[in-house]
Amino acid sequence: MSIPPEISVTELKRMHDENEPFMLLDVREDDEIATASLDFARHIPMANVPERLTSLPKDRPIIVMCHGGTRSGRVAKFLRENGFPDVANLTGGIDAWSVEIDPGVPRY
Repeated sequence: MSIPPEISVTELKRMHDENEPFMLLDVREDDEIATASLDFARHIPMANVPERLTSLPKDRPIIVMCHGGTRSGRVAKFLRENGFPDVANLTGGIDAWSVEIDPGVPRY
C-alpha cells in the first residue's frame, strides 16, 4: 500500500471555510488536546483507532492530524489498509496550523 497523500493546513482551512464534506480526525493524546485543539476535529487517540473503525465514515474524506504529522501519517496508512479509500495526512499537524493559519492556537 502506498503512502497516504498529504494535505496542507492551507488546503484544510479552505475545505473547512467552503464547508466541504470531510472529517478531521485528531489522533493526539488527551493532554495534547487540552493544550491545543481545533473545534471541528474529532478526537480519537491513536491507540484507540483500531477499536473505533466502525465509527469512522467511508463516504467522505478523512484527514488525520497529530502534533507534527508522524503519528497521523501512520494512522492514515492504517486506515487506507483497512478499507478507507479517501484518507490524507495533515502535513505539519496542529503545529503547522498554529504557525500558518491561527497563532491563537497554542504551540507546544
